[in-house]
Amino acid sequence: MEQQQLEKYREWFDDYVARFYGDDAYVNANLKLKEDHSRRTCNEMRYLADELSLSDNQRRIAGLIALLHDIGRFRQFVKYGTYNDTRSEDHCLLSLKVLRETKVLDGIEKEEKQLIEKAIEYHGQKQLLADLEGECLLFSQLIRDADKLDVFYVVVEGCKQYRENPDEFNLEVEFEDVPQYSKRIVEDILRGQLVDYSRLRTLNDMKLLQLGWVYDVNFTATLKRIRQRRFLEQIIDFLPRTEDIERVKAKIFEYVDSRIKQG
Repeated sequence: MEQQQLEKYREWFDDYVARFYGDDAYVNANLKLKEDHSRRTCNEMRYLADELSLSDNQRRIAGLIALLHDIGRFRQFVKYGTYNDTRSEDHCLLSLKVLRETKVLDGIEKEEKQLIEKAIEYHGQKQLLADLEGECLLFSQLIRDADKLDVFYVVVEGCKQYRENPDEFNLEVEFEDVPQYSKRIVEDILRGQLVDYSRLRTLNDMKLLQLGWVYDVNFTATLKRIRQRRFLEQIIDFLPRTEDIERVKAKIFEYVDSRIKQG
């Protein structure tokens, strides 16, 4: 892929996303959330590309994956009024549907196109398939890490805004804001296991799930960035101060710091 092609895809992204905005302030706010997320994920991908010393062509492919990984989200929210896949449809598969319907990737070499599509398809799965290898594995790992880095940012900023003025919060809140959290989710994290999204019932469950994402981070550079930006500490601050949460905190930091130390 040439740099000129990537620039054209950025223009296409701008034009495509713009058509979804309308007169509904709530819908527009949620669309803007995903538009900004896509752009920041590109920045996180550039950071990872630098840290991993990717080739120029790998950087361009990774950049396009980052730009388009959530392209189905815009149709999803306008159609269903939610970003919750279980109440609408799988946004990864919807993103592939959009790319194939628009034929926007038809100008890319077949092998590169397949890498892009597979990485987008796999980026939202609970875990990657065990038999992935080569560049398919690399790009799938890259987008999952870059995506998580920005979602951590979105979560922290959203929690701050919601706490300051919940009545004027204009973004989707998927779960009930109550003090409770699932003991089973706590137990999963303490066992070093990823949390199943289907178990979430409250906002605190969602925050715990996101803390558990550290078990699914692929690159040490990603963990370093998480630590530097204090995402974990900030999310923990939005959870109840209980013995359970203290145990989760200790487990998470022990795991992250050990991974960073190992390099």
